[in-house]
Amino acid sequence: MSTLYMVATPIGNLDDITYRAVETLRSVDVIACEDTRHTQTLLQKYEIQKRLIACHAHNEINSAQGIVALMQAGSDVAFVSDAGTPGISDPGLRVVKAVREAGFAVVPIPGPSAVATLVSVAGYVGKSFTFEGFLSPRKGRRTKRLAELLARNEAFIIYESPFRIVKTLDEIAAIDSQRQVVAGREMTKKFEEFLVGTAAEVSAQLSSRQAIKGEFALCIAPTEASDSDDDDSEA
Repeated sequence: MSTLYMVATPIGNLDDITYRAVETLRSVDVIACEDTRHTQTLLQKYEIQKRLIACHAHNEINSAQGIVALMQAGSDVAFVSDAGTPGISDPGLRVVKAVREAGFAVVPIPGPSAVATLVSVAGYVGKSFTFEGFLSPRKGRRTKRLAELLARNEAFIIYESPFRIVKTLDEIAAIDSQRQVVAGREMTKKFEEFLVGTAAEVSAQLSSRQAIKGEFALCIAPTEASDSDDDDSEA
């Protein structure tokens, strides 16, 4: 029976792909991807030649049915987003749902994820955190959601574009001027950097630059330090 493989791909450094991901991409009949040109760059590095089909946010419902049809015809399919793990602030959910409803197996091929990458170096995340992904572009909704997240005594992670990162940091600072953040920019790439401080301090650092480039992942610290790394369970 045909299988759909959800394959995690590098978030920047192409060397971060797993052996299993490469072998999976080599073994399938078709690769569904968010942007065929972007995925082709990755495939060329590993000398993989496969049929590519586009499956992105604007055509995912129709593309999911096409993927099901390919699998009904006997093809194994790999799904990749532009970067990271599919389905995490990326297309993939509708594809998985359609394939499962059609009776086919869905197999994860784990690997890179921007949220996990940032959490590993943030120093603020213990046993639990909230992953919010991209906030609403509408100011009212965005500010309301930020206030809700900041009211919790828990770290949370958001993604942000270079065009809105300063505005988002300023909105956080306006709600809680002392809240600590870690901003990861261009993670795993040549110009990777991590900015640490209050939201206002990090905003000031970025605002002083002539241009802000690269995608951001932002970890906002909980209101209080906790011993959440301790194991409270009894043997």
